[in-house]
Amino acid sequence: MGTNDRLREAAEKLALTLSAGGGMQRSTARVLTALLYTEQDTMTAADLCEELSISSGAVSTAIKHLTPVGLIERVPAPGSRRDHYRFRSGAWAALMSQQNTMLATMRDSAREGLAAADSGTITARRMHEMQDFYTFMLDELVPLIDRWREKYAAEHP
Repeated sequence: MGTNDRLREAAEKLALTLSAGGGMQRSTARVLTALLYTEQDTMTAADLCEELSISSGAVSTAIKHLTPVGLIERVPAPGSRRDHYRFRSGAWAALMSQQNTMLATMRDSAREGLAAADSGTITARRMHEMQDFYTFMLDELVPLIDRWREKYAAEHP
């Protein structure tokens, strides 16, 4: 099996994992992994359609889902009339950083629940645990991502 076949197989395996266990639409996961595993610097939507044997609508929908979350980006391609896309550098840290918004939302929801619950009730206990957990995650995750970025930048100038 050649390198391209092995890369394609690894990409499909990850796409299955992302769609089955990660909740991502299958075609979106396939577009993501195609851009992650390609040896090309960029790919057009037509390239993705051909590579994955999926419709242009499926590729367009995937691009609309993956771009705002920072996993892929549109890049200029001088002389080309088509949009070109690539897997974004720093995408994993950016994706994890976006989770901070959900963590803060969950913490804030726990605070609202605590304000509404009577003290000493089972609901209050649950809300305290929820608040403590999400506060801890926020306190730990932000510096952890920052440390990873610093380490990565130092190792890959």
